[in-house]
Amino acid sequence: MCSLNLWIITGGDYLVMFFQVEFKTASGQMLDLITTHEGEKDLTKYNIGVHRRIVQFKTAYYSFYLPVACALLLSGESLENYSAVENILVEMGTYFQVQDDYLDCYGDPEFIGKIGTDIEDYKCSWLVVQALERADESQKSILFENYGKKDPACVAKVKDLYKELNLEAVFHEYESESYKKLIADIEAQPSVAVQKVLKSFLHKIYMRQK
Repeated sequence: MCSLNLWIITGGDYLVMFFQVEFKTASGQMLDLITTHEGEKDLTKYNIGVHRRIVQFKTAYYSFYLPVACALLLSGESLENYSAVENILVEMGTYFQVQDDYLDCYGDPEFIGKIGTDIEDYKCSWLVVQALERADESQKSILFENYGKKDPACVAKVKDLYKELNLEAVFHEYESESYKKLIADIEAQPSVAVQKVLKSFLHKIYMRQK
């Protein structure tokens, strides 16, 4: 019992961090479920702010921030001194999820290992948010009538609209700008070691195809 108490005391930072990340991840998952709940479908509630909250909480913290935060604590660092690193990792995780949203629609199912269903599942994906921002009233009516339906014909209409709005090009521009900003933010960090870790993370996901 004494050794357990000692572990809890010395590992307090780890426990707090894991609890915080778990809470944020669960919050993101709940927000994702709420926005796609049957009977509550309303595309007017979808916007880039809602999308960012979902992906930052659901994906970014546990996938990108948590591993680096653990490494910093293990090396004896205080996380309070690395708030900028946290921001970079959260933005990296957001970029990663936007890639996922893009690949769900445009990726090769045989290569990525799954068939995308974000349209059928009424997901608040980056693509539908971008479509809503760019569509005129006629195009929005197509989204409202067809998004979230399992019918292949409805899915095809949504994908045709994405093509009409040139969302592939919009994504590639987003990807390029995100990479440039992340590199600039990483190179602004005083620690060369931290820079190397962050760049290795970014280079693993930049322009990924699955």
